Amino acid sequence: HEMPLSKHKPWIETTYHGIVTENDDKVLLDPPLIALDKDAPLRYAESFEVTLTEEGEICGFRIHGQNVPFEAVVLDKSTGEGVIRAKEKLDCELQKEHTFTIQAYDCGEGPDGANMKKSHKATVHIQVNDINEYSPVFKEKSYKATVIEGKKYDSILKVEAVDADCSFQFSQICNYEIVTPDVPFTIDKDGFVKNTEKLSYGKERMYKLTVTAYDCGKNRASEDVLVKISVKPTCKPSWQGFNKRIEYEPGTGSLALFPSMHLETCDEPITSIRAIIDLETNHIGKGCDRDTYSEKSLHKLCGASSGTVELLPAPSSSANWTVGLPTDNGHDSDQVFEFNGTQAIKVPDGLVSTSLKEPFTLSVWMRHGPGAHEKETILCNSDKTEMNRHHYSLYVHNCRLILLLRQDPSEAENYKPAEFHWKLDQACDKEWHHYVLNVEFPTVSLFVDGTTFEPFLVTEDYPLHSTKIESQLTIGACWQGGNARMAQFFRGNLAGLMIRSGKLENKKVIDCLYTCKEGLDVQLPEEVASAVKVEFNPNQSSLTVEGDDIDAFDKVMQHISYLNSRQFPTPGIRHLRISTTVKCFNEESCVIVPDAEGYVMVLQPEEPKISLSGIDHFARSAAEFESQEGVTLFPELRIVSTITREVEADTEYEPTIFQETVVSEEIMHNLDTCEVTVVGDELDGEHEGLEVDMSQLQQHGLEMSSSNLGLVVTGVNTMANYEQVLHLIRYKNWHTEALFDRKFKLVCSELNRRYISNDFKVEVNVIHTANPVEHANNAMVQPNFINPVHHASVDLSGHNLVNAHQASVVPSAATIVIVVCVSFLVFMIILGVFRIRAAHQRTTGDQENGKENEMDWDDSALTITVNPMENACSCSLGDDVTVAQFSLTFQLFLCNDLVEI
Repeated sequence: HEMPLSKHKPWIETTYHGIVTENDDKVLLDPPLIALDKDAPLRYAESFEVTLTEEGEICGFRIHGQNVPFEAVVLDKSTGEGVIRAKEKLDCELQKEHTFTIQAYDCGEGPDGANMKKSHKATVHIQVNDINEYSPVFKEKSYKATVIEGKKYDSILKVEAVDADCSFQFSQICNYEIVTPDVPFTIDKDGFVKNTEKLSYGKERMYKLTVTAYDCGKNRASEDVLVKISVKPTCKPSWQGFNKRIEYEPGTGSLALFPSMHLETCDEPITSIRAIIDLETNHIGKGCDRDTYSEKSLHKLCGASSGTVELLPAPSSSANWTVGLPTDNGHDSDQVFEFNGTQAIKVPDGLVSTSLKEPFTLSVWMRHGPGAHEKETILCNSDKTEMNRHHYSLYVHNCRLILLLRQDPSEAENYKPAEFHWKLDQACDKEWHHYVLNVEFPTVSLFVDGTTFEPFLVTEDYPLHSTKIESQLTIGACWQGGNARMAQFFRGNLAGLMIRSGKLENKKVIDCLYTCKEGLDVQLPEEVASAVKVEFNPNQSSLTVEGDDIDAFDKVMQHISYLNSRQFPTPGIRHLRISTTVKCFNEESCVIVPDAEGYVMVLQPEEPKISLSGIDHFARSAAEFESQEGVTLFPELRIVSTITREVEADTEYEPTIFQETVVSEEIMHNLDTCEVTVVGDELDGEHEGLEVDMSQLQQHGLEMSSSNLGLVVTGVNTMANYEQVLHLIRYKNWHTEALFDRKFKLVCSELNRRYISNDFKVEVNVIHTANPVEHANNAMVQPNFINPVHHASVDLSGHNLVNAHQASVVPSAATIVIVVCVSFLVFMIILGVFRIRAAHQRTTGDQENGKENEMDWDDSALTITVNPMENACSCSLGDDVTVAQFSLTFQLFLCNDLVEI
């Protein structure tokens, strides 16, 4: 059988599409790679015999193209089936697609394959499939943005990451995420960051966020990125650069309140600035910090000392009519009395002797709110019995201050001014105000906080009818003599109610009475003094600054200071407020500056400890008590005041370790009261009393009041001057026969008893003297003066036996020897008898007789020491013998030597 010739070319598809995964060599083709040759027998023909000839076989595929990384391989020559595979590792990131041509050829004729036939060239498109081998990478190392507080943004910034994978799926960033927890920000899938709430510069000035990214294959970024978002304060016109809490150390002088303050105007064109600085002190004392001395002392300090009578004094033994009134004890001894509409007090008769015909002055501190529509009486002088006539009164009615002044009967029964009305906001604003009324009939002038007010209404009335009814002076209500009850009660607070003979016209004195000891101050720099205007209110609690130059204005504000001139200021908070008004060129867009607030914290002053010391126990002869001079009670008195403070000191071995050490330091300050009171029975004015040199008192500007309880020295003065005056206090007693001792107590205080000294107690004993011989005879007749008392020793250190009366006549030497020898012999006999009696009657004795003659000293065994001329000898009474409480002193002379008992 002869082999037929190969007449036909192999046939393949014109186009193939393939897919291969990178890092793999197998290509999936569509359609499959199969070459057909007509020279090959029909495979599925059943009508003829299938014979396989070489001419019908596909021997191979040839790829055409430059640097094609693929090869085609025949899997089955008879069927023409083949595959395309990669010759090397493919990288989608380098080349995503490959296109080339492929051609099939048969085996041809003859053993060497001559005359082989080739198919047409088919185009092959192969796509390299990506695997997710790369992670997202951010384009920037970090991101920064700045936002303004108080604003919500649609987008603050955009972060962007890229992925090196070649496919859309794996190179696409599908998600961004903020890793940092609990931050007010969110990020979307495109990388835009925005805030979820309005940001506050005061809360957080910078946020640091960590952000990551994910591709669509869920690969996370290899490194997260840092995003910094700074919060910038909105440019709000305001005062900036000052501390809201300012601490004031007592005694340090002026303290700058706003040393670094400046006004932020946000570059607006400012034409003028006006600022009001208010220091709120209404809660301190009577509206601010003042010395808390008695009102009488304050009048004296201010130069209005003559003829003043204090109607609301601090309760004391000499001024007890204010005892029942509630007081405000919360303001460091500032004496404030509260009237609740049910309380009133009667002023003792004779305390006020001011004649209304002569000029006089009324002054009072008052705090009163909008009350009822009834009269509320401050001070009233009315009939004590039978009738309800008001002679004069000061009261409040419907926010009016009214002074009623009814004249006494006179020759002319004419209408005369009787009521003076002032309409005052101050009478109803619930704040403290100081009122001074100068009365010089028929005119009355009123000063409120140093400012003059004229009456808006003056009504007239007839003088009062002549009667013999006495008048009653009351405070807080008016006494109705006809009904015997109080009426027209006052509701509010009163303090420092004074009546004074004579007018108080000196404006400096009036200002001194109400001026605060604390307030605002400013020292204007020379370079800005002309550019800025500064004004104070009367008590320097409010300061107004005006100017048009911002820099100059800031400098003035930086020099405003707080000053408290009290040595011991009232501690606590004083609120500060700065109210600012700004005018601009363009009024419509002018800035609004909010009020700035802070407070001054006045620290607790170091409290002084007032110490009284001196001789606290001594004896004087009865003759001295009965003498014209009397006995000086406090001859060596010392008044010392100290404060203790803690200081830090380096330790000896460890300089870096600090230890707190308490140091006591002596200071000087004034006193305003010293009170001497008798301990025990009250003073009997018929035969005893306390006296002081009144000329010395007046020389030091002090006053003295006395009673059967003792005496009180008052007035603001130095501790040294008080010492001098107290040295002069003397005690006299004209009947000392039954007196053996007297005890007194001295207490001094400062600032109306804010600081009180220790109780300094003095005991003074009376030495009753007698002739030695008489005493020896008395001892012989009345042995009961000597009682067996068991003590170990004699202690006379607490007794200063001075000025004992000695014999004024000196007898001859022989007489002395005889008298002494006889006396000594008698004395020794008495002692021997006493020793025998004491052995048998140790538990008996007349204690009452001994008590009557007792001096307050310790008793013990009595020792007699004898110093003879040649031989020193001593003899002592044994422990079994004691001599109790002698009221006289033996002086024995033996052989020209003194024997003392």
